[in-house]
Parts: sequence; C-alpha cells; structure tokens
Amino acid sequence: MPTENRITLTPDTPVRYLKGVGPKTAERFEKLGIVTLADLLCHYPRKYIDFTKPYSIAEAPADTECVVKAEVFAKPGGRILPGGRRMERVTAGDDVSGLEITWFNNPYAAQKLEIGQEYYFQGIVTGGMLRRQMVNPLVRTAEQVQAAPFEAVYPQTEGLSSSAIAKCVRQLLPHAELLPDPLPEEMRRKYRLPSKAEAVRAIHRPATEEEAFAARRRLIYEELLVLQLGIGRMKNRGSAATGAPMQPTDPEPFWASLPFSPTGAQRRAVDEILADMAGEHSMNRLLQGDVGSGKTLVAAAAIWACIRAGYQAALLAPTEILAAQHAEGLNRMLAPFGMRVALLTGGMKAAAKRTTLAAIRGDEADLIVGTHAILSEGVEFARLGLAVVDEQHRFGVEQRAALASKGENPHKLVMSATPIPRTLALMIYGDLDISVLKELPKGRQPVETYAVTGKLRERAFNYVKKYLDEGRQGYIVCPMIEESDMDLQDVKTYAKKLSQGTFKDYTVGLLHGRMSGAQKEQVMNDFKEHKIDLLVSTTVVEVGVDVPNAAIMVIENADRFGLSQLHQLRGRVGRGKYKSSCILITDNVNEESVKRLKILGKTNDGFKISEEDLKLRGPGDFFGSRQHGLPALKIADMSQDMDILRKAQEAAQLIRNADPNLERTENIYLRELVDKLFDKTMSDN
Repeated sequence: MPTENRITLTPDTPVRYLKGVGPKTAERFEKLGIVTLADLLCHYPRKYIDFTKPYSIAEAPADTECVVKAEVFAKPGGRILPGGRRMERVTAGDDVSGLEITWFNNPYAAQKLEIGQEYYFQGIVTGGMLRRQMVNPLVRTAEQVQAAPFEAVYPQTEGLSSSAIAKCVRQLLPHAELLPDPLPEEMRRKYRLPSKAEAVRAIHRPATEEEAFAARRRLIYEELLVLQLGIGRMKNRGSAATGAPMQPTDPEPFWASLPFSPTGAQRRAVDEILADMAGEHSMNRLLQGDVGSGKTLVAAAAIWACIRAGYQAALLAPTEILAAQHAEGLNRMLAPFGMRVALLTGGMKAAAKRTTLAAIRGDEADLIVGTHAILSEGVEFARLGLAVVDEQHRFGVEQRAALASKGENPHKLVMSATPIPRTLALMIYGDLDISVLKELPKGRQPVETYAVTGKLRERAFNYVKKYLDEGRQGYIVCPMIEESDMDLQDVKTYAKKLSQGTFKDYTVGLLHGRMSGAQKEQVMNDFKEHKIDLLVSTTVVEVGVDVPNAAIMVIENADRFGLSQLHQLRGRVGRGKYKSSCILITDNVNEESVKRLKILGKTNDGFKISEEDLKLRGPGDFFGSRQHGLPALKIADMSQDMDILRKAQEAAQLIRNADPNLERTENIYLRELVDKLFDKTMSDN
C-alpha cells in the first residue's frame, strides 16, 4: 500500500492510489465500473479455478479447461518461429503418461520451472492418449496451491487481465474492514451470516468450497435486501395523494351488460382495482395474466368505473394493430353506457388527428386508446383519471411516467402477458401492487403442442393443410433476432417458396417488422377477414389482433426462443371454438434442446412454463425487456437464488414496518447503500 504518500484509506479512495495502478490502469478499471477501493473489493469473481482436485494426465478430459498435476522431466529449450514468435517447450509427465507443454512469447514461464519438481498446470488438454498437449497453461507450485487452493477468475476488460485484477485485490484484502457492514448484528446472527469483511475476504480467496459458498450467500443476501428496500421506497414515493378521487363503485352493472360471465379471477382483480381507485392514494397496480386470461375485460371494468366517476381514461398499446383492436372491443363494451371511445395513432391523417386532439382536450372523448402518439406534447387531457399500459414488457418506466404526467397523479394500471413466478414479480415489479389472473375464460381451448425435428417439416406442413382444408387459418413464424436486411430477405424468400411450392393452392401472406403501420394493419385485416389462409410472420405477430379462426401455428427454429416467448406466440391460436395446435420445429437435435421444447407439450400454464424458463435461461428476458431502471445485480442469480430472495423480502418487510425511512442507527449503512444504488431511479419522476 502507498504508505509513503500517507493517504488515509476510505471506501471512496480512488483505485489509482493502489500500488502499481497508474492512470492508464485506472482508466481500464473504470471501464469495469471500478473507480474506488470499495468498487474493487466488491468486484466479485465470476468463477474459481479449483487446484484441489487435479487430474492425472491420462484422465484429463479433452478440449476442456482442467487442472493436471505433473512432474517436469525436461526443458528442450525454445526457438524462433516464422513471423518472429518465440516458442518454449517443457516435457512433463506422471507415472502413466506424458504431457508436452508449450508457451508462445513467454520465455519466463519455462525458465522458472525446475526439472524433477511437481507442478499444477491449468489449461486445455488436447491430443490423443499417446501424445497429450497443453498450450500457455497457468502454473502453480504445491506451496501456492496450499496457500490459495481456489483461484478467483474475474470479469476483465482489454488491457486488464483477471490475474492483474487479482493482484490488486490481494493487496487490498487486509483492508476489507474499510467496507462498513450494513447488516445489523442481530440479522447476521438470525441468518448465520459472516461479517461483511469476512465475506469479502472469503469470496476473493476462499480456503474451501464451503467458505466460498457461505461468503457468496452472505453477499447475495445483502444485495437482494438492499434491492428490496430500494424498491419499497420507490413504491412509497409513488403513493402520493391521487388527483382523481373516486367513490367506491359496484361493478355489477358492468358485469350485467356482458353477454357472458366473467371468471372468478377477473371479478377478484376488478374488486382489488376498484378498491385502490376509491382510496386516498393513486393506484399503482400490475395486472399479470396468462395468454388469453382476459386482462382486457378487467381493464374495461376499471375504465368504466373511471368514466362513471367523471374522469377520462387512456390506454397505451405497443402497436397500431393492437390499439385498433382494443378501441373496437372497448367501444362495444362501453357504448351501451354512452361512453365515447377515441383512437389516436401516429398513422392517422392530420385532419382526423386534429379532430381527435380537440375531443380529448374538450372532454368529448371518455377513453383514448392509442400508441406512443398519446405521449406527444400536443395531447392534452381535460381530466385524466386512469392511465392503462398494455403489454408492459414493451414499455419502460419512462413511458409509463410520461402517460401518468398527462394528468394530476392519475391511477395507473399496467398489464403484462408475460407470466412470471410471484417471487420474481415482486422483485421486478416491486413498486407495484400485483393482481394475478390464473383462470382462463370458459371455452378457451388448450393448444396441443408438438416438438419435432426438421426431418418432419413436410409432415408438419401436411398437417397444416388439413386445418386449412377444414376452413381454418394458420401461422408460420420465423425467428429474427434483429430484422436485418439479410434476415428480411430470408423471410421474404421463405414465404415466396411456400406460396409457390407446398402451399401454392392457398393464399399466403407476409408480416414483418419493417412494414409500415398501415401495411401491417392491412395484412392483419386481410387475415382477420380470411382473405389470407396462411400468414408467414416474424415475431411481430406475438402482439397482434385476435383471429378466432386461426387454429394452427408452426414455429421454425423454435430452439432460438425462450419458453415464455414460445408460449406467448402460440397464444395467437386457440382463441376460438376450434381445436388448435402448435408445432415447434428445430434442426438442433441436441437432447437438452428437444427436452426443453417438450415442456410446452406438457402444459399450457404460462406460470409453470415461466418457472422452467427461469431455471433454464435465468431472468434475462424478464429484466431486459422491462427496461425497469433497477440496478444491475452483481452477484445474485435469480435462476439459483430464489430462496435467498424470499428471505431478503421477508427481512426487508420487517425493516420497513419498524423503520420505514431507515433512520435507526443500526440501519444507517443500509440507507446509504439504498440511496447510492437507487440514486438515479429514485430521483423525482
């Protein structure tokens, strides 16, 4: 440490004051988000090299990173290769096999090895049993392994290797007490957690697997606890007095006007929403439901109650197609009560848009359904009381806030058709109250789902023909991660091939994201009116209009999708009275891939599917698509750490109940972490 500079070390001391860290290295550290000593101590390893269980040379797995223990037999010396590279060779072995070790442009690596000494070599073993090789391995002596049996491997960046990071961390570990411990002693005892300093030392240089596990558990718990406390504060800040006070409303007149009976889950969700809207604070609620569970009907009941109370309502949809469908459906339900529905989209003609804007401003439109156009500066509501966001995963926090800003703290309802486990939902959407629809309306047909390999593609297409011959319609979905020109051409070529070949006797349409809103709308209207038998589409169809006559879907290269997205896609069929099927085609015959797809054949429960997706893929889809603005997780992994999350949620609730603003002495460091972590997110919306 730089004692000669007499610097008093604090968590906020810049990392450049570490020995051996100059301005350039400090810049590289900054690329990893490491500016201070605290940042470096909290830069946790992504994995460890375990030197405690070395392989013999013969048993070392081929083409896999592993540790081999061998004795150095000979050092033939180095030579210069064409191009100027220098190669060093060492011959090692054990009682059974030999190992040839090569280094390039690293003469010191071979020089420091002694003939007759045993070493631990970590790298990739190649070659057959008679001649096994390693290139550029890490080398450790028995003494080094005894001192550090598990070597940390860190996230790195160009010019800053894992070993260089480890060297800096090692000189800082004696000063781990620099980090204040945010967990009260009573909590640490209750959950048998080590102190912060003990956990930090152990996570970087564990002596045993058990020690690394205990350290990781402690740090995960802390991270998730801080996250939950921060989300709780966001929730509290969002619970300001409503600008749209309403009296308790009996929804029975609305239910009585429908030609069908709502499900029990729909009734319960509406009761929760109406109770919120009659409260003193602005509602902030998530309506989460499986595909086809009837979220729109619940939203309609809330909108009806809002308009009845003398306010306007707005519904934000992600596409013009979906906005038009919502406007049509909601108008059917609300018109009998004399309630006026207006549609506002970017694709409207200027004259129609001016008329609609005037109606919104003059309180002549009760419900405004639209796309991002609703968020434009020229849109002024006379008295906005309820803001509804459909397909929440397509919008971020900013858009939600922008819609709410059109009124004086209106009630907010966001809807998501991405079912996720409740524990994870509480984390991702912790700033919202949650209503869940798990019950499907009567008449909804379960979609029979089959996973097949590409060899059965023609048979699958013949199965599609049977549906089309019976008067039904179908989809063929092609994966496109990004609609690049090449991908788009591939889809166009594919659709043309089908229309001129296998399905030449049928009308084939094409839908993709590069089309204009008007083009998409035209295609979907043609499909809805059965002018198109088979619609070839990219995933843009995931959020689309209901076509009750569509009863068959084929998804090409299904292995490229997550299970939750596949479930969302197949929800486009089975919306009418007809038996419906979905065929998942994959050319990836990997056993794990096929096994994963077969999960969809076993259940139509989106919540069960999301749990499986979480286990297999982690929470990336849930976090990435939400654009939630929450801090990124450093060490916790929601696919593995759900049990710790549950404990952290319980503890956070107890802390909030006893000390809502984290003002007690034992909670001061927790408050500092929450403030630091949520500084941007918690700034005034």
